[in-house]
Amino acid sequence: MSAPSHLYACILAGGSGERFWPMSRARTPKHLLKLLSERTLLEETVRRVEGVVPPENVYVLTSEAQVESVRAALPWVPAGQIVAEPARRDTAPAAALATALVRVRDPKGVLAIFPADAFIHDTGRFADQLQAAFEWAAAHASLLTFAIMPTHPSTGFGYLELGPALGVSGPGGQFRSVGRFVEKPDLATAQGYVKSGRYAWNAGMFLWQAGAFLAEAEAHAPELARFIREFPAGDPAAYMASRFPALPKISVDYAILEKAASVATLVAEFDWDDVGLWTALPKHLTADAAGNSVRGRVVVADSSGNIALSNGRVIALCGVKDLVVVETPDAVLVCHRDAVQDIKKLHPLLPKELL
Repeated sequence: MSAPSHLYACILAGGSGERFWPMSRARTPKHLLKLLSERTLLEETVRRVEGVVPPENVYVLTSEAQVESVRAALPWVPAGQIVAEPARRDTAPAAALATALVRVRDPKGVLAIFPADAFIHDTGRFADQLQAAFEWAAAHASLLTFAIMPTHPSTGFGYLELGPALGVSGPGGQFRSVGRFVEKPDLATAQGYVKSGRYAWNAGMFLWQAGAFLAEAEAHAPELARFIREFPAGDPAAYMASRFPALPKISVDYAILEKAASVATLVAEFDWDDVGLWTALPKHLTADAAGNSVRGRVVVADSSGNIALSNGRVIALCGVKDLVVVETPDAVLVCHRDAVQDIKKLHPLLPKELL
């Protein structure tokens, strides 16, 4: 019998994905949609880690509103490994919960935390680098991130300032120290970051020993540390219901990573896309000669640069350009490509049954 694995993965699947309305709803947000393949983004994320992490060591953290939908989307994952957070907080409480779940089961556990809604094509290189990242995290008390080298000056991501290389680049890639975390910049600053070559996107993918994270929480976030330290063995439902909602609503970057004694990063050599807006889809869908990217029952005449997704009824585009058109059984979105960032503005105007 092989020795038990000390490697764990925790997938954060509690987001709302408001910019992907009308397909994304409260109970079926972006990570539960089949936007880019025949699998949901959540299933893609879970499948990516299973080559490195045993299935019994994969946890999915979600909200109470989504837990049944998540379990339906992942029927092979035991119900006990799909954990509903009893209140909406932020990534620091979620990271504390993930660490507590692993630590109470395996004090030697090393865990990776991933958002549920990113997309990676090169799953082979991802798996190789994830294995290397686990080996690094198991051998060092440093907290570890993945650094995504920017393809454009995005103002929608936080950045990592890359420090010196940590040893020689090996088969798993190049590990570097992190000089500092930088919040979402303005365009001019982002352009400078990209030009310098010294900055990378912070993709929200982290690894650490359970004990190393607890030690940093003891130093910088005592409420999170106490939550982890007192987390019970057995059924944690009552403990979570009473303690989790009282945790501070703060990101793990602010609470822990920006203050940690040592943070390292592994420069990603795989593609990565957070699929944050409808306009991210053309990179992953086949476009016609006029630049139209479509899925489902869509017909096009004399039109260019459109994104159209049908979930049943036919969408017919004629003489239009640069639109986003999304059809669902009960709603249709028509939006200019330049306005996709503002789709959230529709939510206060929509009937509650469409949210």
